[in-house]
Amino acid sequence: MSERLILVVDDEESQRKVLAGFLRKRGYAVETAGSPAEALAVAAARAVDLVLSDLKMPGGSGLDLLLGLRRLNPEIPVILMTAFATVQSAVAAMKQGAADYLTKPVDLDELELLVARVLERRALVSENRALREQLESRHRLAGLQTQNRRMAEALSVAGRAAQSRATVLVRGESGTGKELLARAIHFASPRSKGPLVAVNVGALPETLLESELFGHEKGAFTGADRERRGRFELADGGTLFLDEIGDLPKGTQVKLLRAVQEQSFERLGGNRTLKVDVRLVAATHRDLEKMIAAGDFREDLYYRLNVVSVELPPLRERREDIPALLDVFLRCFASEAGETPKTVSREALDLLLKHAWPGNVRELENVVHRAVVLARGELITAADLPLPLHGLRAEAPSDPAGSLPDQLAALEKRLIADALRAAEGVQVRAAKALGISERHLRYRLQKHGLE
Repeated sequence: MSERLILVVDDEESQRKVLAGFLRKRGYAVETAGSPAEALAVAAARAVDLVLSDLKMPGGSGLDLLLGLRRLNPEIPVILMTAFATVQSAVAAMKQGAADYLTKPVDLDELELLVARVLERRALVSENRALREQLESRHRLAGLQTQNRRMAEALSVAGRAAQSRATVLVRGESGTGKELLARAIHFASPRSKGPLVAVNVGALPETLLESELFGHEKGAFTGADRERRGRFELADGGTLFLDEIGDLPKGTQVKLLRAVQEQSFERLGGNRTLKVDVRLVAATHRDLEKMIAAGDFREDLYYRLNVVSVELPPLRERREDIPALLDVFLRCFASEAGETPKTVSREALDLLLKHAWPGNVRELENVVHRAVVLARGELITAADLPLPLHGLRAEAPSDPAGSLPDQLAALEKRLIADALRAAEGVQVRAAKALGISERHLRYRLQKHGLE
């Protein structure tokens, strides 16, 4: 048993010794205290895993200790010991946050079981919290928190679909966060405790793909010296994520269709039908409808996959999310290096906001990582950004010989168009971003023919 620290609190020394001795024999580290004040001092100095306290003490009650511990560290579980006549008080204390209670004289066997159960419960809560924080961090890095209307609608659809068994098709350009959205769907679903198995269809040669998905029997082909379970089997009870589904060869499409329809398949080289319970999430950057028209993708498989469709917009169409994503990436890389987060200069931010981001969020992450590494100080400047972004530094009219009024008019037109694009056509928001009135904006729109 691991050396978990239990704090025994009782004003009777003999009771403290009996309980402490019993718990030490069971493999626990034990500290003792004769009053709530002593106990709080120990808890402030040591990492206490569990407190076992008498309810009635001359120097203060167990409830006083419970409230003090909640202020100090609300995660420390407290088991109260009480005489039978005051059980009602112990139950009231549980409403204040006590983990459980024991009646005196304490049954040591009951104490052992209760301590193990409370510590196990605490460990599970800690593990779940750590996992949730880890997932939330990954999801923030994927840009799954947004101020963009289209992205928000996509996340809303994904969230509602997560609660069902329906197959989800995630669509979008490379780097928009399709895989991370698939992970979010899994962990938001009733299958979150089951496995999440991912396969990049486009990264596997056709000769290996069928074996990878469905497994193979021993001797199925040259080199198959043992039985191998495929991804469908490994995902049983959970979620199977098929990335780049548009790259799936036509021969494998037929077998995938049957597996999706019937939740059953045979391993390569086998004749035994295996049943599985798998929820499928697929993703692609390809235009599947065009592929169907060209005969490159089966229409019946498309309808099986496209029960719920989620379209992730490219980063260039949700530029308002770039500052928040920058902040997340900067904090993430600083945390990895054990440093304080760097900041971005106004000039560098302007370049980042103007870039087209063909690689989407993944490209932004890489650019920020590079800038964090190369920046000499705490401020990331335009010089720390890759050269392709520098071409956007001065987006003046292409004709340098034009008159100053013409150049200023062209610049004004571009700034207004950019503001409207960022505001998704909402003129009130665009005017606010430009620092002008809505009436002034309407006049400029008419002047430049942007209406």
